[in-house]
Amino acid sequence: MKIAIPVTSENRIDDHFGHCEFYGVYTISEKNEIVDVQTIKSEQGCGCKSNIAGVLANQGVTIMLAGGIGGGAINVLNQWGIDVVRGCSGNAAEIVKEYVSGNLTDSGVSCHQHEQHQGGGHQCNN
Repeated sequence: MKIAIPVTSENRIDDHFGHCEFYGVYTISEKNEIVDVQTIKSEQGCGCKSNIAGVLANQGVTIMLAGGIGGGAINVLNQWGIDVVRGCSGNAAEIVKEYVSGNLTDSGVSCHQHEQHQGGGHQCNN
């Protein structure tokens, strides 16, 4: 399994998918362990209009763990076969571990018209 996360240079989940500096792509083993991490530089701008969904899908990503993300970006990611879990924050590697442990759920909240996502806490609505 491969999981992508929009991250800052400090490896923290970016508050808004379309404004992140990088995407961390985590490869997860059958034992639910992180076995590899790749970094993809982000094209700045609207996530729903960039080609990042195709790039991530072509690398085998099937899950996006995000902080704030708009409905358009979610739709594009879903069209590429990538499921989105919203409302995540904190250290990217820790959030991946929480997800593969089955401790995270989608917050159900999307950013509307690219408004700044206001979130708190360390992990997605768990």
